[in-house]
Formats: sequence, structure tokens, C-alpha cells
Amino acid sequence: MSVERTLHHFPLDPASRQVRLALGEKRLPFAEAQVKYWERPKELAALNPSGVVPVLVVTDGAERLVLCEARAILDYLEEAHPEPALLAQDAAERAEARRLLQWFDRKFEFEAGGYILHEKMEKRLLGLGAPELANLRQGREGVKSHLFYLDGLLQARDWLAGKRLSLADFAAAAHLSVIDYFGDVPWADFPAVKTWYMKLKSRPCFRPLLLDRWPGLTPARHYDDLDF
Repeated sequence: MSVERTLHHFPLDPASRQVRLALGEKRLPFAEAQVKYWERPKELAALNPSGVVPVLVVTDGAERLVLCEARAILDYLEEAHPEPALLAQDAAERAEARRLLQWFDRKFEFEAGGYILHEKMEKRLLGLGAPELANLRQGREGVKSHLFYLDGLLQARDWLAGKRLSLADFAAAAHLSVIDYFGDVPWADFPAVKTWYMKLKSRPCFRPLLLDRWPGLTPARHYDDLDF
């Protein structure tokens, strides 16, 4: 009997996108259940008491495993399906990848992405009115600061954490891709980051993300262009 996977997620959620990229890169088939998490559906709360996405449900015969939160899901996928590896064998490079995962899920979200997504996405979904320009400026300045840092890393490395593609690249790409959906990434000012993102954008695992659309949230014109 084959294993069935269902990912409960929101298409424009960076955490959900990290899991989708990892599943795609490891060529693990899965069904999708898109969730309006802001409506606090009972079905989501029954799966994850914290009421947030992503949640991965793995069914293998009579056994059912419910995995909640992106980091826990990514760790499970890496341990249960080690090939292709998304963490290096080198301990130092693994540590660097985990540092960057934390960087994006906490520091980038707090200083940059959170401002833009709240003003351009969450307010629209929740009916909270027009974006506040001061918050958008704060978010855009934060994006530039982080891109400057990443550009320096990528001038010295093949991938963000070192010599090989890792979960760190997927974390960064997941966060930046949602910001790019709204057209707020100044790619032209950061050529090393743009080249890195173009490599990621061209991978088969990334293609489903480029097809994402949500009613009332129109992507930037270049969003799904591989030669942007």
C-alpha cells in the first residue's frame, strides 16, 4: 500500500512554501488542502492546536502521522527521506544551514517580510483597510538590508550555506518569493542574489509556486518569469 501525504497549507505562507519546496525536491508526491488559516477553521485546530499552517498528514495503511510546523516537518522529511539530502554531511555546513533557517524564520520575518505581508496581504484577507506607507517603507528597507547580507554570502559561496543546495536556500527562497509576489524585491541592486534566485526559480520543485494565485491578490508581472 502506498503512502499518502496531504499538506494543509496557505499558498502565500513562507513556512508552507518551505515544505512544498522540500517535498518537491525530494520527489515526494502529496495532495494539497489549502487553508484560510485566518478564519481559524476547526479542522485546522484539530490537526494543530496552535492553529497555524503548514501541517503534513502522512497515512501509511492504518498508521496516520500528523506533523505540525515547518521546522518539524522539514526535519522529519530529511530523516525519513535522506535522498536527496538537503543538509550537508559536513557538520559546519549543516550548522550554517540551520543558522540561516533561523535567520529567515525569525530575523527576516521580524525586520522585513512581516511588515510587507501584513500590509499587502493580511490586511486584504482580514478586511483591515489600506496599507500604511510607513510600515511598507520599514519593510522594504529591511528587505534591502537582508539582501545586502545575502549578496555578500553568495559572492563567496555556491549556495547560501556553502557548497551545496540546502534547506537554507529553500527558507530564503520561500520568504523572498512571497515578497516578490507583491513586487517588493529590488533584484537589480543585488546581482549575486538575483543569480541565485534564478537558479532556484528554474528548479522543477519551484514551478508550482510560480503558479500560485489568490483571489484579490495579484502577483507582480515578473513573478513567474524565469528570465526576470
